[in-house]
Amino acid sequence: MNLLSFQPLPKDVFDAQVAFNMVARYGQRSQPGLESVEARVLRHYVKIAGETAIRPSLFLLQAPIFHGHATAVFLELDKPLDMNALTQALAGDHVVMPGVEEDSPSNVSSAGQVNIQLLVKPDPVQPNGVWLWAAADNLRIAAITAVECAESMTATRPTGKIQ
Repeated sequence: MNLLSFQPLPKDVFDAQVAFNMVARYGQRSQPGLESVEARVLRHYVKIAGETAIRPSLFLLQAPIFHGHATAVFLELDKPLDMNALTQALAGDHVVMPGVEEDSPSNVSSAGQVNIQLLVKPDPVQPNGVWLWAAADNLRIAAITAVECAESMTATRPTGKIQ
C-alpha cells in the first residue's frame, strides 16, 4: 500500500523492499535472513542425500510472488552423468517431472499441487553439470506435511485409559 501511494515502506519484517523487487538478501534487521534459509536447505539436503553426497552450491533470491518456491540448483559431478539414472534417482514420492511437451515448472503451475515439480536439464557447456529447476506450492506442502505428521502421530497415541 505504501509503495503504491509513494510513502516510505515499513521495514519491520524484511528491512528491505521486497514488493515488486527481487533481492538477494534482506536488510540487516530481518529475521530470518536468506543466508539462514540457505543453510537450512543445505542441512535438509544432507539429511536426504547423505553425508557423502556432493553438496550443491546454493544462492537464494526473494522474488515478488504471492506464495510458492522456485529454485535453480547447479550440480557438478566428478564425471559425465547418465541423465536417465539421475532422473530416476530424483523421481519418487512428492516429485513430478513434466514431460517434454509440458510447460516448465513455475509458481503458477505448482499452485495448489501437493508435489514438487522438477525439471532436470544438462548444462550445455559443462559435461559434468546439470541444472535442477524446481517449483512447489509452499502453503500446500506445509499443510500436507502437517496432516501426514498428525496421521503418523495417531499411531503412537495411547489407547485405553492412561494411569
